[in-house]
Amino acid sequence: MNVRTILFAGVAAMSLAGASPSLAQGPADAALKITADALGGVVAGPRGPEAGVWVIAETTDLPTKMAKMVVTDDAGRYLMPELPRAKYKVWVRGYGLVDSQKVDAEPGKQLNLTAVPAPNEKAAAEYYPAIYWFSMLTTPDKSLFPGTGPQGNGMPTSLRSHGQWLDIVKTDGCYTCHQLGNKGTREISKELGEFKSSVEAWERRIQSGQAMTSMATAIGRIDAPRALKHFADWTDRIAAGELPFAKPERPRGVERNVVITSWDWSEPTAYLHDSISTDKRNPTVNANGKIYGSPEESTDFAPVFDPKTHSRSSFVMPVRDPNTPSTKNNPMAPSPFWGDKPIWDSQTSMHNPMFDEKGRVWYTSRVGPPENPDWCKKGSSHPSAKAFPIDKI
Repeated sequence: MNVRTILFAGVAAMSLAGASPSLAQGPADAALKITADALGGVVAGPRGPEAGVWVIAETTDLPTKMAKMVVTDDAGRYLMPELPRAKYKVWVRGYGLVDSQKVDAEPGKQLNLTAVPAPNEKAAAEYYPAIYWFSMLTTPDKSLFPGTGPQGNGMPTSLRSHGQWLDIVKTDGCYTCHQLGNKGTREISKELGEFKSSVEAWERRIQSGQAMTSMATAIGRIDAPRALKHFADWTDRIAAGELPFAKPERPRGVERNVVITSWDWSEPTAYLHDSISTDKRNPTVNANGKIYGSPEESTDFAPVFDPKTHSRSSFVMPVRDPNTPSTKNNPMAPSPFWGDKPIWDSQTSMHNPMFDEKGRVWYTSRVGPPENPDWCKKGSSHPSAKAFPIDKI
């Protein structure tokens, strides 16, 4: 997975007066008030105005790639506020549609857009949220729980219920790091190779890249042979043309009162484990300040983003012992996207940054090799080691 984008969401202005741009909640033909830093207009298709669809404006003119998104009202009107001065590509996306042609635009003008209906259900489903596709995955029968182990039904004895299996697949395992159901996961890439079956393809897939060990460990927790069959069946059915059984609804009501701004603020080979912008106990700390990210296993360069200037920077997380192993040396099989080149290189595995009340940022990071000093191990006279000896972290 490659996640390196941060999102900010806010409530859209919905007033008739004032200097800020606004979307009048009156007649459909009411004039839009478009200020110098806004874009607005009407989205319409062959059947008239399109309500509840997204208008997306994207630019690479700023120091960091940025996109802003809003939703149309009942009359198909949209208003996109607080756009930095730049040239944008603007288009329409929505359920039941395919992406419209991208139009060049700059803030301060009215821009009416044409929505493009999807030619068929398959084309429309390409824009469904990933979870709609992932919901097609079949799961083991509840009668297999509790598991009886390798000498029994194959299901690990640690799995006492069907809910535990689902937890690993949906929350505490596979989905923790992957947007399962997106195009990259619901299809088997040709670049992965040729295989006798989709089960073999999935077995090879989870060995790709430097996360191989953690992925193999995760699937081992849920009876790997059986789980691989479920995932193979899932991608086979999709390849044969099966579509999600449910269709997502377009945003309604207050769901449309949102403005989303996103910035692409890290590197293509890195991912964000998490980020922090304030003291969670006091959200006024660091107001409008920089955002600090943690790339965990991918790199020792911590990304920092300034939303006011749309600029990014980074700093190197130090490691106490230079002999601390790096993820660059993790076992791996070639990736269909990155080949046999290791793209991760981190000794510190930094994560969980936190602000304190003084505006200081704290990270959890690795400072040395996994072997603990002798006073932590079994045989030590230290009270903690007597109670709970730990040889390695």
